[in-house]
Order: sequence, then structure tokens, then C-alpha cells
Amino acid sequence: LSWVVHSWAGLKLSIFMTFIRATGTLAVLAHEFDWMVTPAMRVAPQSAPQVSIGRIAAAAQADVPGGRLQAVYMPIDPWFAAEVWVDRGEKRIERVYVNPWTAEVTGHGGWANIHRFLRQTHRHLMLPIKYGVPIVCSLSFLLLASLITGLVTYKKFWRGFVRNPHWTGGARRLSGDLHRLGGLWSLWFVALMIATGLWYLVEELGGNAPPHPQPPKLKAELSAPAGPELDALIARAQAAYPSLRITEVRFPTAKGARGLVIAGQADALLVRDRSNAVWMNPEDGKVLMVARGETLNVHQRISEMADPLHFGTWGGLPVKLVWFVFGVIMTGLSVTGVMIYSLRLKAAANEGRGPWARAFRGMGVWIYPAIGLILLSLVLTPGGLAG
Repeated sequence: LSWVVHSWAGLKLSIFMTFIRATGTLAVLAHEFDWMVTPAMRVAPQSAPQVSIGRIAAAAQADVPGGRLQAVYMPIDPWFAAEVWVDRGEKRIERVYVNPWTAEVTGHGGWANIHRFLRQTHRHLMLPIKYGVPIVCSLSFLLLASLITGLVTYKKFWRGFVRNPHWTGGARRLSGDLHRLGGLWSLWFVALMIATGLWYLVEELGGNAPPHPQPPKLKAELSAPAGPELDALIARAQAAYPSLRITEVRFPTAKGARGLVIAGQADALLVRDRSNAVWMNPEDGKVLMVARGETLNVHQRISEMADPLHFGTWGGLPVKLVWFVFGVIMTGLSVTGVMIYSLRLKAAANEGRGPWARAFRGMGVWIYPAIGLILLSLVLTPGGLAG
């Protein structure tokens, strides 16, 4: 029974599963891929101190006359430029890249990029979130079934951690060895993806955590300060929250908001930047509220942990590279699993079909929704990236 369940879970939706695993794996390094194809994002690291956030915001504001500042994101690594989002009106958001050591604008970028494509495709297939997220996250049940049945069918699996694959034993034997070896070493990673995937499903079905604390809305229309004015506000925020390492500044909208948000990382582990923030009134410079990640309740902390653990963003580039490597291994499990089915189970039939033709036949009617969902996400991409 375990063998049947393992084969079914790994084969029937293997094309769709491979697509989701591959886009998720690439999404781990999505910022780095954008950096590779966007010259404006690349800067030479310097030993000198970086300029103030106010100067960065002022440079972007001057470069887009008539635009309204939306957010400033400081570089995630020294070789990245700072990124400023500027609203040009009519829902047109432009990315302005600024050298964090010279405050010089290095170039512009559109709203659509590799990061948005990979994250949105992986998360909800460019479909409306209420439909796309449950479809993608439901694969966590197949992953869970594959993990449990794989361990049951692999007798004394703990011995397999140090077993070398047979490189000269033919495709059937090699695919089986690689499948078992990759599956064992990625057990922790697969379990983590199952846990976070199921959590995303719980959130989308109504089990989401309570909203983070926020100050009341301000009635007056708020400005989007830059230059020395913004630096003065940041200095007050830093005094109110000394341990805050500022990574982003979010400006109030033209219609009024809850204030200027200065956010980043501090003492709490495995939380998104939004959990540590200082809310300020840009008109009078008053601190409206200080939010600390360590004060969140258990439900909120679990919600905050999901993204850093799912995408490996909690430890910088070294951790993301580890997540990427194990994502490749996890994606490879789908491929080697299909090869095992085709070469080992179907070869005995002595059919004239090729191995992949036999695999497609084994997928049965499930191949149509699998390919259909992939094609649908690609068709919806232009509209999804424009929104």
C-alpha cells in the first residue's frame, strides 16, 4: 500500500509538482537573478560609510519629477543598490536604483521583474490569491504522503545516508539510487516545505494570525519627506528603538495613512521586517508607536516565521544558497521519481514507447489539469505583473 501511494503521489501530478518546486527554488535567489540582468542594481562595495536614507530618497525624488515616494529599501548585500519605489500616478510604480555610497541614481526599473514573476507564479499561479494559494498549497498533502510512504518502503533507510550511487549500473539503478539519496538528505528540507506550505493553506482558509498592532489613522493628508527632513525623523525613530537595524522606510499615501513606517530587524528572530517598526507622524515628528517583534503572540510569531523559513531569507546569501541547493535536490526528486516509474516499473511491459511516453501514459487524466494550470499561469503573467 505504501508503495502504491508513494508512486501515485509522485507520478500523477509530477509535472505540476516539478513546476512549483522549480519556481520556488528559483524564487529563493530571485533578487540575485534580477541583480544579474539589471545593471542599475549593481554597485561596487566601498569601505566608506553609506549615505543617509534621506539622501537616497531625495536623489530618487529629484530623478522622478512629480512622483511620490512610496518606499525605500536598503541593499540586501553590499553589491546591491538601494531601491526606491516612486509612484508616477495612474498606478505606475517605478523602481529607482541609487548608489548607497554616493546617492547617485544608477538607473530605473519597471514594476515587473524576475522576483515578482517567480514569487507570484510559485505562490498562486498568477490566479486570484483565494484560488491560487489553496491549489498550490494542497500539494503539501502529496509531499507529506510521499515523505511518509518513502520512509516506509525504504527498509532500514538510515543506512542509505552514506550509500554511494551506482554510476555504472544503468539508468534504472542510477535513478533509484539518486532518488533515495536525495530524498534522505533532503528529509529536513521537505518536512520544512510541508509545514510552511500547510501553514499558508491554513492562513488562506481563515486561520491567519491577528493583524499587527498599528496606530490610529491620521486625518490630515501626510507628506512624503526626503533629505534632511527624513533623516531627522529616522534619528528620532532610532532613539525610540536603539536596537533597530533599519532596512526599509514606507511613506504614507497621498490620501492619508497611519504615518511614516521605519522598519527592519532587531532582537526577535525569524520575523519579517514589518514586525520591528517605528510609526511616526511626518508632520510634527512625533513617535506614534513602536512595534517590537518579540511582543507578538505565538500565533503571530508562527505567521512571521513562515516566509523566512520557506525561502531561506533569514540568514543572508549563505543560507539562501543552502535553500537553493536543497530546492534543486527536491525538484530532482520529481524527475528521478518519474524515471523510476518509467524505467523500472514499465520496462517489463516491453512496449515500443519511449520511457517518457510511458510516464505520460502512467499519469493518466491528471496530466491535463497539471499542464493546464502551468499554461494558465503563463497566460496570466502579463496581467499579473502589471497589477
